[in-house]
Amino acid sequence: MSLTAPTVTSFFRRTALPAALLLPVVLLTGCALVDSGGGCAGSGAARKDLAAQKVLSSPPAGAAEPTNYRGAGVSTGCDDDSAGPAWLHAGRVYAFPGTRQAVIDHYTRTAAALGWQSGPAPQPGAACWTRTDDGRRLVLDVDFQLDSWSPAPDPGKGIGYEITVGSNADGSAAGVNCTD
Repeated sequence: MSLTAPTVTSFFRRTALPAALLLPVVLLTGCALVDSGGGCAGSGAARKDLAAQKVLSSPPAGAAEPTNYRGAGVSTGCDDDSAGPAWLHAGRVYAFPGTRQAVIDHYTRTAAALGWQSGPAPQPGAACWTRTDDGRRLVLDVDFQLDSWSPAPDPGKGIGYEITVGSNADGSAAGVNCTD
């Protein structure tokens, strides 16, 4: 039995079809193959740490999940749509039978007890605090602007609000403050 090298024609036939099938996959996923280092890939542990922040599960007395959000609890996410590092966040929505000011007063006391520093709110009617946890810069935000949600949380006879803890995926302090 003699071994001969494949001819150019046979080599082309054996590699052309697999290459043609693979090329669209490489072109369509090429962006995902390059990791900027601060993206969402591998952020699961950091998002889990954000979700475990005690302040998210410390609502004022009488607060509960909105009737149309039963069982939602804390949700997490990662936004990677800007030139900077990806933004990690964990949040929870509550309905409260009292006033906005009562919610802000409650979280002002609770956040201070947990080591958060108060900062100026990024928008009227909101509240914000910052802290550093294990080298990661965090921002805590209480927001009452839920009208654009789909579906909008149903607070019943009270008010609805969201409490969120966020940080850059890389843990840096760049842009992590209450005025952004």
